[in-house]
Amino acid sequence: MTRRIVLTGVGWLVALAFLLPYLQMFVTALKPEKELTKSPGTYLPSHWTWSNFVDVWSAAPVWTYLRVSLTVAAVATLVTLACAMPAAYYTARNRFRGRGAFLLLVLVTQMFAPTALVIGIYREMVALDLTDTLLSLILVNAAFNLPFCIWILHGYFSSIPKELEEAAFLDGAGRIGALTRVTLPISMPGVVTAVVYTFIAAWNEYIVALTVTASPDRRPLTVGIPSFVTQYQAHWQYLFATSLIAIVPVVILFVFIERYLIGGLTAGSVK
Repeated sequence: MTRRIVLTGVGWLVALAFLLPYLQMFVTALKPEKELTKSPGTYLPSHWTWSNFVDVWSAAPVWTYLRVSLTVAAVATLVTLACAMPAAYYTARNRFRGRGAFLLLVLVTQMFAPTALVIGIYREMVALDLTDTLLSLILVNAAFNLPFCIWILHGYFSSIPKELEEAAFLDGAGRIGALTRVTLPISMPGVVTAVVYTFIAAWNEYIVALTVTASPDRRPLTVGIPSFVTQYQAHWQYLFATSLIAIVPVVILFVFIERYLIGGLTAGSVK
């Protein structure tokens, strides 16, 4: 009993440590602008300005930033899955010359950070005439998240016995049918992990978006948020309010996919 109480208390302390930055953001977002510049300041606002969450939409093109981020993250996730699943499935089910080298190359490409390649990426986008376009952001995010998705899906596909697919073949299913009806449902935890990882990585990407985009209607939320604090103005309350708004789509994503993740973890080939 004592051990359970101690572990519960430690768990709450750890959770509180992770929630404190978000609490600070929330409190700052509700402060009047004059309280953010006076010294000494106070932790809690003297007047809770809930209108900051409404005024922020007219202070900057937040709707445009949000639309761009959602479009880039969603399409990049779909493109990544469309390329990763066939590659991972083929390498997991077939032995061919160069298979090890291919998987090693996939692993090596995961080691390169976008920051180290940003100049080359920009020059390539200039050569392809894709600067200041959503397509450039989609392609870059999909390319950098593709190696991780191939590796994790390759591991899940390899762990599924071939006999399950062979049984589906005997029942008249083709290769695509066996993949969609047998393999994918069992490997759903891996697919969900790939979706979450790719969406969040594309949603949080900043360096490449800052480099290859210039127009406000082409910039995602990560690039738009710092525009509230510049050399000539500092609207900290709007910056933190927009930062909290940026968290909402990711939370909604987890709410919708949680049941699929749990269902995939508990599913099995034998009932």
